[in-house]
Amino acid sequence: MNSGYGTLTGQGNGQGGREHGQKADQLPGYRKISDPAAREHVARVWGIPETAIPGPGLPAVQLLATLGQDDGVRCLFVHGANVAVSAPDAGRVIDGLRRLDFLVVADFFLSETAAEADLVLPVLQWAEEEGTMTNLEGRVLRRRAAAIPPPGARSELWIWAELAGLLQAPSLFSDDPETMFAELARASAGGPADYSGLDYQVLDADAPAYWPYPAGSAGTPRLFLERFATPDGRASLVPVSPNAGTTALRSPAPLLLATGRLLEHYQSGTQTRRVPSLLAAQPMARLQIHPGTASNLAIGDGDAVVVTSSNGEVRATADLTAETRQDTVFLAFHYPDHQSANRLTGSATDPVSGMPGFKTTPVRVARVEPAVTARPLLEAIA
Repeated sequence: MNSGYGTLTGQGNGQGGREHGQKADQLPGYRKISDPAAREHVARVWGIPETAIPGPGLPAVQLLATLGQDDGVRCLFVHGANVAVSAPDAGRVIDGLRRLDFLVVADFFLSETAAEADLVLPVLQWAEEEGTMTNLEGRVLRRRAAAIPPPGARSELWIWAELAGLLQAPSLFSDDPETMFAELARASAGGPADYSGLDYQVLDADAPAYWPYPAGSAGTPRLFLERFATPDGRASLVPVSPNAGTTALRSPAPLLLATGRLLEHYQSGTQTRRVPSLLAAQPMARLQIHPGTASNLAIGDGDAVVVTSSNGEVRATADLTAETRQDTVFLAFHYPDHQSANRLTGSATDPVSGMPGFKTTPVRVARVEPAVTARPLLEAIA
């Protein structure tokens, strides 16, 4: 309720990435990788046989569960993600990373995931590279480099182009963003997220450019203005009921944990925990808990607490607030190690979307008793 029709993604180009094959069941333009017509079109643009395009891959959480397994992922190439902190059941994910035969991480900070890698490739950050982004309303925006990268740092396009050359891979691989955007426009032509009418000349004119933007059009400022993408053009409303199993899962853990974000930190905190003012504002994991719930557990504001689930445990500081439900506690997921909220969350996912249940983890909360310091023997005798 009151949340609007869409979601604000956690990443700057979360929208654009999902439109063009970021998910393992997609091809450019919001096409399904299992659609024969889509496969034929994209294969033709890429100059490869249609059979060279694989079938749908595993969703992210399911993929991470196979790390290091005999029949699972043995080598992993991570681009700018910090799964050791951000993925559900993070303790299991870290164990999987350590079982891999080879782990490569491309990032511009040494994240907790990069610290586990066999090879770390320093890459450009957003202010150091050219490209495009797509925002929530479907507007495609040009990104222009604003800073000179340090010596030795490379763009991820350069890395992929070099890797493709070493592997003698077919199709076009270029380290020039404009060249790759032109290919993206061709590959997405005719798809739901059609970019075929866009190029850098159009974007550099700074006129609003909204997809779908087929060649010869002026774009689509209002998606679904006349009809929805359904056979009859009408919206389909689906009633949703709460999962009755969630309540049953609380026993013997009486509370539900919801994870989320803080204003001061971004994603897994790889960047913001390195900014002194932001870290000073939110230096540690704080468990938001209702005063009534805290009173029942003999927990005071600022007390050290331990939060336990069937997946692991986390240490935090109690933050009493009436804005939290009495049956729910909240932890931000920006912190690593023993403060990592995702050491508590599980890997169970929604069967349709593949999204993990970050908001419904059964947990126990207990106050951590202060350590008792032994008195010197002579003082005790006296």
